[in-house]
Amino acid sequence: MTSVGAVPCETNTFRTMPSRSLLILSAVCALVLAASPGAARAETLHVTIKNMAFNGVPAAAHVGDVVEWSNEDFVAHTATARDHAFDTVIAPGKTGSTVLRTPGKIRFFCRFHPTMTGEIDVAAAVTSAAGGRNSR
Repeated sequence: MTSVGAVPCETNTFRTMPSRSLLILSAVCALVLAASPGAARAETLHVTIKNMAFNGVPAAAHVGDVVEWSNEDFVAHTATARDHAFDTVIAPGKTGSTVLRTPGKIRFFCRFHPTMTGEIDVAAAVTSAAGGRNSR
């Protein structure tokens, strides 16, 4: 019973999607997510600087990988890309790191000791459907 002048109130102003349509939409979304490739997991690659040389430089890497430079010498060094993609100063007995951001052959050197050189071949990040990295 409503009083004179009262406006009836609707309790459900939103249209609800039938449950069957919602179920189908959920299934389609799950299939799309399952079929899409997973994100690549970056690896940490270790390079040791010892006796005025870069040691253990990996021949290959992928975009997103991190190079950790460990300076075991008694003097400071740098890991400087010739294309200016990175320039990391590493104090004696310390570590520094660089994220590889672009594919291609990266040539690097030490700014303080230019005869110290190396190179890493950086490939685009590749993933499998399971989200892991394909073998190199």
